[in-house]
Amino acid sequence: MRLPPTRVTNFIAALTVACWALVAISGLDAQAWVSGGFVPARIAGYVEPNALPIWITPLTTTLLHGGIVHLAFNMMMLVFCGRMVEAIVGPAGFAILYVLGAYAAAAAQYIVDPIDASPMIGASGAISAIFGAYALLYGRPRGFANHPRLGAAVNILWLAAAWIGVQFLMGIAFAEIGMAIATAAHVGGFLAGLALLRPLMMVRHK
Repeated sequence: MRLPPTRVTNFIAALTVACWALVAISGLDAQAWVSGGFVPARIAGYVEPNALPIWITPLTTTLLHGGIVHLAFNMMMLVFCGRMVEAIVGPAGFAILYVLGAYAAAAAQYIVDPIDASPMIGASGAISAIFGAYALLYGRPRGFANHPRLGAAVNILWLAAAWIGVQFLMGIAFAEIGMAIATAAHVGGFLAGLALLRPLMMVRHK
């Protein structure tokens, strides 16, 4: 199957790579992470001098990455899954899914640790929403052929449980080598992708 041009996916990937390159070349990585990263504690009143308004940081944090490996992995996931999802939900639906996924990821991270003063960076939360939609679109449903609605519900629950389990294990594994990942953000983004896919498809095809 030949997919239509996936302009939004390509635009987001290009913008993210360009922002990473500019920050890396400037040598202001740490300052950019603090200024543009999502800091949960700021919602409760923690003050970070020279930081962007808190309401925009769930989006700006998607443009910041910890290194070339972090960026490359996220962009690989975005381009591979994004082009398949954008072909189904359309450019506008894809943009909505990505943006709401970023905010859902930030909200989940805040709920888990509202006093965390360290910046969350990376597009993983927003991309998790894309991956959630991709998994729902192209994953193999779990039985219940005679009960399609029940089968769809079980499939969603199965995908959610599997993703949460994988993220929990990854969090433990990375913690043991001294690296922290935003597990809650990944889960929040993925759940947003599961929840938003069908409404976006209905809006596009009605």
